[in-house]
Amino acid sequence: MIKVILAGAGDRGQIYANYIKNNPDKAVIVGVAEPRDFQRNLIKNMFNLNEEQCFYSWEGLADKEKHADAVIIATQDKMHTEPAIKFAEKKYHILLEKPMAPSEEECRRIVQACKDNKVILSVCHVLRYTPFTKKLKEVLNTGIIGKIVSMQRLEPVGYWHQAHSFVRGNWRNEEESSFMLLAKSCHDLDWINYIMPSKCSKVASFGSLYHFKKSEKPAGAADKCTMCPENIEKDCPYSAKKIYLGFFDKGVKGWPLSILTDDISYDGVYKALEEGPYGRCVYECDNDVVDNQVVAMSFDDGSTVNFTMTAFNEYTARRTTIFGTHGEIRGDGRYIKIINFRDNSVKKIDSQEGIDKLSGHGGGDSGIMENFIEAVSSGDSSKILTGADETLMSHLMVFRSEKSRKNGTVEEVRI
Repeated sequence: MIKVILAGAGDRGQIYANYIKNNPDKAVIVGVAEPRDFQRNLIKNMFNLNEEQCFYSWEGLADKEKHADAVIIATQDKMHTEPAIKFAEKKYHILLEKPMAPSEEECRRIVQACKDNKVILSVCHVLRYTPFTKKLKEVLNTGIIGKIVSMQRLEPVGYWHQAHSFVRGNWRNEEESSFMLLAKSCHDLDWINYIMPSKCSKVASFGSLYHFKKSEKPAGAADKCTMCPENIEKDCPYSAKKIYLGFFDKGVKGWPLSILTDDISYDGVYKALEEGPYGRCVYECDNDVVDNQVVAMSFDDGSTVNFTMTAFNEYTARRTTIFGTHGEIRGDGRYIKIINFRDNSVKKIDSQEGIDKLSGHGGGDSGIMENFIEAVSSGDSSKILTGADETLMSHLMVFRSEKSRKNGTVEEVRI
């Protein structure tokens, strides 16, 4: 059993803490840092911590003499670099929430600190750890579709999820968090990098903030959804009342309501909409990240990938089509459909067959925790699928893609 400290007890930090709570034979949390009392006390009570084990900031944890094997860093995007380097210098193995950092220079600093101090780094690109991805890799390794020639990958962010996280929420503004492709889609470019048999060499990207801006605001709409005239609010798909009270009416008690308020009652949620940022009209926010983007990628062996991220769809699993010389594969995060050109046969595989219950991200959340704990307890870093160099490469794909979008250029990708 390994000892773990937690820096950041928000939504993601709680997910990893719950995994540890449910697997007490594998790990235990012996310290937490979180500025918000409710979230910090949640972890404190979950693991029976005393006051000396609880801190308002990650610095409090880091200033103590090393007292655990590993640290989970689940702070906000722009608060990753300093704690990652500090904990690496204190010889903690690190599970780091994605993105690694908001700039290439900071990513390189984190990677170097982990290498210099010989600690394990696992970045939470959880999609590599899902049953779907594992099964897909098995299928591809059989050679059934021949060589991969191209891929189409769609990330359907979802109309209400875009409004929640990237218009009203923490990742709406590049200056406060990071640009959209890094905040949301570094998962996908990392996954593409994992699936494709050679390395990405060039990228080109286009995207815009198409809809969530003042010019799209309906005439007569209010700045707050709770104040909006009924004849306008009832026809708005992004109405905060529709979205959040709709979740409450369905019996949801966690995310996304837990982001709005600690009081998940009808009155608590409604008050949060009246007084907080999540009740704002989506056309009157300070958001500046794109709501649609495409990335075209060229790989060393001549293969290509087209990736699309868009807000304007149902909130569903990512969808992928892989085109090979001898067949085609279509996947939706669970089912894998294989079309074999050799005999025109079609086969469908359920990657979740035999699995009773999955954690978030299609089982990726528990998958990455299982691998990280096993790697730390055994000292075998080969268990990590999202280590320093792999993650740096996929982050460079993201940074170069965003540079392409802003400058209208084709960018090379090289470590």
